Amino acid sequence: MPKLYEYSGLIVLFYSHEHEPIHVHGKYQNRESKTEIIYDNGKFAEVRINTVAGKRPLDRRMLTVFKHLVEHYREDIVNTVD
Repeated sequence: MPKLYEYSGLIVLFYSHEHEPIHVHGKYQNRESKTEIIYDNGKFAEVRINTVAGKRPLDRRMLTVFKHLVEHYREDIVNTVD
């Protein structure tokens, strides 16, 4: 699971050869959530936050940081994962 970014203790990683849509996981202090990068007809639509089965989700503050980080770097993430 390659680490893409680390910011203020939040680690952003992706798992290669996983399901669509393209998504990354965010881990912070034994908590984990994921964001899906959604495109509609080839255009960016949204970053959608989801839980990870069996994991406590990131707290509200870290979810905000995580979402903003993914929104900012979404093109780099998509190019890395593809």
